Amino acid sequence: MGAGRSSGEVLMDRVASAHSRGSGLLRAHASVLVRTRAEAAIHFLNRSGHEMMFLIFTFRAPWPFKWAREAPPPAWRPAPPAQDLQPPLIPKRAPPPPAVYAPCSCARTSGVPAMSAEREVAEAAAVVAAAEAGSREDASLQPPDAEAAGDAPPPAVSEGAAAASPPPLRSLVLTGFGGYDKVKLQSRPAAPPAPGAGHLTLRVRACGLNFADLMARQGLYDRLPSLPVTPGMEGAGVVIAVGEGVNDRKVGDRVMVLIQSGMWQEEVTVPSAQTFLMPEAMTFEEAGALLVNYVTAYMILFDFGNLRPGQSVLVHMAAGGVGMAALQLCRTVENVTVFGTASASKHEVLKENGVTHPIDYHSTDYVDEIRKISPKGVDIVMDPLGGSDTAKGYSLLKPMGKVIIYGMANLLTGPKRNLMALARTWWNQFSVTALQLLPSNRAVCGYHLGYLYGETELVSGVVARLLALYNQGHIKPHIDSVWPFEKVVDAMRQMQEKKNVGKVLLVPGPEKEN
Repeated sequence: MGAGRSSGEVLMDRVASAHSRGSGLLRAHASVLVRTRAEAAIHFLNRSGHEMMFLIFTFRAPWPFKWAREAPPPAWRPAPPAQDLQPPLIPKRAPPPPAVYAPCSCARTSGVPAMSAEREVAEAAAVVAAAEAGSREDASLQPPDAEAAGDAPPPAVSEGAAAASPPPLRSLVLTGFGGYDKVKLQSRPAAPPAPGAGHLTLRVRACGLNFADLMARQGLYDRLPSLPVTPGMEGAGVVIAVGEGVNDRKVGDRVMVLIQSGMWQEEVTVPSAQTFLMPEAMTFEEAGALLVNYVTAYMILFDFGNLRPGQSVLVHMAAGGVGMAALQLCRTVENVTVFGTASASKHEVLKENGVTHPIDYHSTDYVDEIRKISPKGVDIVMDPLGGSDTAKGYSLLKPMGKVIIYGMANLLTGPKRNLMALARTWWNQFSVTALQLLPSNRAVCGYHLGYLYGETELVSGVVARLLALYNQGHIKPHIDSVWPFEKVVDAMRQMQEKKNVGKVLLVPGPEKEN
């Protein structure tokens, strides 16, 4: 320290020097709202002899010092010596006049304008109902806690006033690709239905869970709209409003719906052309289980397969929704031999529903088992598996036989996407050329219902034939279980772990005994 200089003067000089060197940096910091740092980490995975490299960027939380863009830091100036610092003088103010408040029937909490009493009561009732059902509503929908803030509770209102603000509508939303937790129960404000021209709005009573929904959750379904999105391709409910130009539907009609997505919610607006009137004897659960599974099975067996009396069919995943539908449809044709693959615990149910030869694919090679019973093979193979199983099915075909591929279930090996399963299925995918098909006298077909939604006349004709079979008592959807929206994770797990026998359903209402 220089002679004759105080510590305050030395400190002031050092600060001034630092300021002259870094003033530009300080000004730059003043315009930054959030500062993040990125770290790069390289991970090597070695699986099955394949080496894969991933570059993962992880972003840390913003640094704790922020400058508001509207209020930059004041220009620097040297501080006075320490001994000269004096506390600021605060002028005394005259006390304010006493406030006079007009009577008010609302409360304010933390400076936020209070909502109307009608809305608060209605939303409070909705929150209580959701809590009793075990749902997790969005925090933004919760009414402010006036009692916790020390304010008086709002006055009671009549039932008629509370009914003016209906409770929010709930829906299941796919928020990202991955595990079960990516499907979340959310709410939106209720509004009077206003369907556009050619559309109608219905109150959903039941909706189906399909294997395609599991693939969509993992990002493996190509017909899914951009996220976030409400899944669900089929369902049933009651019409509550119709748009202009809708003459064949009216309020109060019970209808089934077949759409690309969006059925997993309490209220939905859909094109009228994609709805079908329910038979009087059909329940909402049966209607929610009919369309996707039975339309798929029917078109595979009869439009592609041309199933006739005396033929044989191999049905993979025979205890699933499409499998059970196919078994019932095969029984509408005389003397059809059905080979069905499923776990051993499901064999008795399969026999009761028309499977001639159930096969446990866990412990037995189904190709060898079929060859022992039918050396020439089968006439039709329904293949929802893909990968190497398509080649096996093709090898089992009799002359003039057909293998119809309608899924890639081998891609799903767990709740989350498995890159090795994707690579393995792709590598083992069956491929055949026209020159190979020519002498084999066999056919390979592909079926995807998601690409037929625009074919209204074609699909409507199939639905009409299915409803005729239902009214005649030949088919009846086999319901495995019914789950409330709050337990969508359990419903998806039931199907993904292949515990179901028949259709898995979701309902907006309370849980039913399964």
